[in-house]
Amino acid sequence: MITISAFADEIDQDLDVQMRTCLANTIRCIDVRTIDGKGVVEFTPSEARQYKKRLEERGFSVPCIGSPIGRTGTDKDFQSYLDLVKHCCEIAKVFGTDYIRVLSFYGTEGQSLLDQRVAVMERIAAMVKVAEASNVVFVMENKPNTYGARPSQIKDIFATIKSKHLKGLFDPAGFVLAGVAPYDEAWKAGLDTLTAYFHATDAKGGRTKACVPVGAGKGQFKKILADLKARDWSGYMTLELNLSGGKLSGGADPKLFRVAVTALKKLCDEVGIEYN
Repeated sequence: MITISAFADEIDQDLDVQMRTCLANTIRCIDVRTIDGKGVVEFTPSEARQYKKRLEERGFSVPCIGSPIGRTGTDKDFQSYLDLVKHCCEIAKVFGTDYIRVLSFYGTEGQSLLDQRVAVMERIAAMVKVAEASNVVFVMENKPNTYGARPSQIKDIFATIKSKHLKGLFDPAGFVLAGVAPYDEAWKAGLDTLTAYFHATDAKGGRTKACVPVGAGKGQFKKILADLKARDWSGYMTLELNLSGGKLSGGADPKLFRVAVTALKKLCDEVGIEYN
């Protein structure tokens, strides 16, 4: 059973509009990322409680928060950065979730990313210690241009840092944009056993970085869903639109959201995997 969630900030920055649009598409989960132009890691605990109350009043749950943790270079001061990581864990708990989306790190400008491996591992390991102390789980998304964009790098991270508080987040479009065939070269190359969370994304690759509805690009999403069906997999899939060029300014046409939802449900129906 797939439970569909969404980065609803790509619909609008207004939480009421986000919820109204999701409900119109029978979705009752939101991965909170930005509200009213403010990122989730910028929320105070009081603000997070207020947002959680509004979400609960409309019947919504938050399976994961979409933090930007890790989206920085290895040349940045990391000790102070850990304070942000700790704050993010606190905010996740307020929203009632143990899952936090994180990313790996960018290398120092002008240096080979592969040469930054040790620095990346040290930072992820320190973050995981915070996750362990806070009893949360970091789900790490594959992101182009980070040490974690390619399957070999992802497997290296999980072989080096072994913790039940670090799990994989599989983003098909991210692999496409990194020049990797998501099913053939990532999922079936060992990432299936590392994955705990999904983003429902697709892309055509090439010169454009814009995403397309799942099934309309090179994300091999139907193959992935069929494999999940065979495994009797159960978990969350978060829609990340980027259909309007990846702009997060709010005010994207809600019709684009319906297109994305419809495409995902259509593929689920075709392979016979249940969803809600």
